[in-house]
Amino acid sequence: MNTFKEKYLRKLIALPQDHGSWVFILMPLFIGFFAGKSFSTATFYLIMAALAAFFIRQPVTVAVKAYAGRRPRTDLPASRFWILIYGSIALVMLIGLTLRGFTNILYLAIPGIAIFAWHLYLVSNRDERKQAGLEIVASGALALAAPAALWVSDGSYNAQGWTLWLLVWFQSAASIIHAYMRLNHRAQAEIPARAEKIQLGKRALMYTSFNLVLSLILGIVGLLPRFIFIPFLLQFGETLWWAFNPNIKAKPTSVGFRQLAISTLFTILFIIFWEL
Repeated sequence: MNTFKEKYLRKLIALPQDHGSWVFILMPLFIGFFAGKSFSTATFYLIMAALAAFFIRQPVTVAVKAYAGRRPRTDLPASRFWILIYGSIALVMLIGLTLRGFTNILYLAIPGIAIFAWHLYLVSNRDERKQAGLEIVASGALALAAPAALWVSDGSYNAQGWTLWLLVWFQSAASIIHAYMRLNHRAQAEIPARAEKIQLGKRALMYTSFNLVLSLILGIVGLLPRFIFIPFLLQFGETLWWAFNPNIKAKPTSVGFRQLAISTLFTILFIIFWEL
């Protein structure tokens, strides 16, 4: 007979396996809270609700795969267990936020739920892999944690939250396309010629250069903090380097950890220069 641990406490089902995606929920939370400059009980509620919503993706996805015949049905008990755990935590935390008057945050969950439903539809049809468009849209939903964090930190609605949302989303989108560029490099049998390097890196360079130019111009005209372009300059420099110095032998894990490091540094720089 299976023990409780063997049946329910299974890391593959309980925790997200795409480790690089953690930054897409933590970055907007940190940026939003530090932009608001204050912390309270409601801050804890939002963090717990956001993390529970992030964690629940894994057991729900595994359950859908099990029902679609892509995984064994023996995964269902653990999936249901963790769906109940994470769902209960999210519900309790959202009730806590509602009782403190943050009902507007509930509306931000709507696009996230819609995008997750789209993802599950693709999973059920074995078509979720290498969907860059879906990942970009999903990162936009996760970036909504930035305005939510700002509003909770400020104690009320602040229109500046939408600016944070767009900036975080644009960074996340560029990060995703950058990762695809580096993974595409791995498919090359040898170091590409210069023209092919440009072709492989064109989309990533377009995303990061757009973010850099936009943040620089808006900073100059006073619509954004003057030096907010600096974290975007870091991201652009990272993409420029790898576009012309592809590592065709890089392991996906090394690419992921590199992305995590750059995104972490981006977050730190953003928080610093948002205040200058």
